[in-house]
Amino acid sequence: MITIQKPGQAPLEIEYLLVDYEGTLAIDGRVHPKAKDKMNLLSKRIKIYILFKGEKDKAEERLKKLKAEMLFLKEEKASEEKLDFLRKLDPQKTVAIGNGLDDAPIFDEVGFSICIIGKEGACGETLKRANLVMTDILDALDFLLKPLRQKATLGG
Repeated sequence: MITIQKPGQAPLEIEYLLVDYEGTLAIDGRVHPKAKDKMNLLSKRIKIYILFKGEKDKAEERLKKLKAEMLFLKEEKASEEKLDFLRKLDPQKTVAIGNGLDDAPIFDEVGFSICIIGKEGACGETLKRANLVMTDILDALDFLLKPLRQKATLGG
């Protein structure tokens, strides 16, 4: 479990992490090796799900040795499927990291949301709904791993 303290609110006890693959975890289809290491560290404390809209074989090859469960979504129903999956978990015990339009609906219901504005950009609607904005997946993962970064950013 990870605790996130939002100012003026009860602490969030995070048990799940939903990470969008395209443009968030992966840039141009590649995952930074340090991101894999950080995700594996996080997996010791919370359950990680990677949300993927693409070819299953490529995903499994690129994400081997990553301690996370992959969820394969239909491109045309990605928003709905992400939201349905979130609701099967405990939304208030979940962090979501994304950058695309199909991430915006889960940002409304999740306990804590992080929008990544990386090299591929980010959807304005998703950006507006985020609790936190980062420019890099590595920084977002460090935010979850290092409580002092949370305090500096959120002012807790």
